[in-house]
Amino acid sequence: MIPDLKTAIPGPRSRELAARLREHESQNVTYQDESWPVFWEEAEGANVWDADGNRFLDFTSAFGVAGLGHRNAEVVQAMRAQSERLLHGMGDVHPTALKGELCARLSAMTYGRWGYGKGKVVLSNSGFEAVETALKTARLATGKAGVIAFSHAYHGLGYGALLGTDLPKFRGPFGDQLAEVTTRLPFGSFDLPDDETIGAVLVEPIQGRGGKVIAPPGFLAALREWCDERGALLIFDEIYTGFYRSGKCFACEWDEVVPDLICVGKALSGGFPISACVGKAEVMDAWPESGGEALHTSTFLGHPVGCAMALKSLEILERPATLAMVQRASGLLEEALKKLTHDEVVELRGRGMMWGVELRRNAGPLLADLLARGLLFLADGPEGNVLSFTPPFVISEEELNFGIAAVEEVLGP
Repeated sequence: MIPDLKTAIPGPRSRELAARLREHESQNVTYQDESWPVFWEEAEGANVWDADGNRFLDFTSAFGVAGLGHRNAEVVQAMRAQSERLLHGMGDVHPTALKGELCARLSAMTYGRWGYGKGKVVLSNSGFEAVETALKTARLATGKAGVIAFSHAYHGLGYGALLGTDLPKFRGPFGDQLAEVTTRLPFGSFDLPDDETIGAVLVEPIQGRGGKVIAPPGFLAALREWCDERGALLIFDEIYTGFYRSGKCFACEWDEVVPDLICVGKALSGGFPISACVGKAEVMDAWPESGGEALHTSTFLGHPVGCAMALKSLEILERPATLAMVQRASGLLEEALKKLTHDEVVELRGRGMMWGVELRRNAGPLLADLLARGLLFLADGPEGNVLSFTPPFVISEEELNFGIAAVEEVLGP
């Protein structure tokens, strides 16, 4: 569906809600000005409705979560069915069967499918927690504290995840509280140090917040070889790229490189805060057997509603029809993006349903103009000059072309 052009966004209800929120929420959280934000009230497929009844096309998949579309009917049914039986369990003390089923499914989708037998899993709530699980696992498995991470990386904002994240606006205020264990290298560099103190190499196969930058050919394989030679663990952060966002189930499959640990989240459940660190069984067994108190856990670990939604999402994702849908949508998106010929466009890059349009200007100011035309977009890149295209897989050719035409329009003559 194509939204009607709007000229009064945000509307009166969104403005009222924004004023109330600003009164009670930390001023650092939700950005507000005269044109931002609108307050979401309903969503379906690639469409979002706000509190004033305005309809928008979502080119963000809500931070990459809604790959299967907003409010996927089967996932909603799984959520409803589980919530009517059990809303909360005791994940690391008295778990539900769903937790074991989800761990087994994630093992099969990763190390089982890659020919490594089985993997083992630690579930979490947010993506950054999965990254911190992986870093802790590497410390236990190798006995080494050092971490290699890369320029413009984004791995989340918890203190452990900030060891890898390289965007100064996030690290800067807290840098003096971070351990000095990270060696930072240019993303894509083959010039790797001869350092025996490194226990973990943390990398995104395709940088998301860093500007939709694809790892150059041979780079991931070089990291794999380097880790094998020095007894370090290779960690792939696929929180953004996982579950067909890049056109394959996992972005590392483009290079046929298998990590020791893989972090997933976002599209895992289609809408519930749940994530996972999955690792080779022998690596994950570096964690000691629980003696009644887990070293790394949380209150909502293995939440039954989240597990039910994730299991249904994974079932849908593994269907041949889903891959066909992704491949079709990927082709349409790439074809539509190639119509962007404006002089402001520096580079078009991406894979599958994950693309960035690098501009000669900051993309931030364009977001409000696009919002006023009924389009939801985000900006990426260290300079904020990359317009991000990560729409739901269910978006139509008509909707894609509408969005591209609007971007061309807001870029100006």
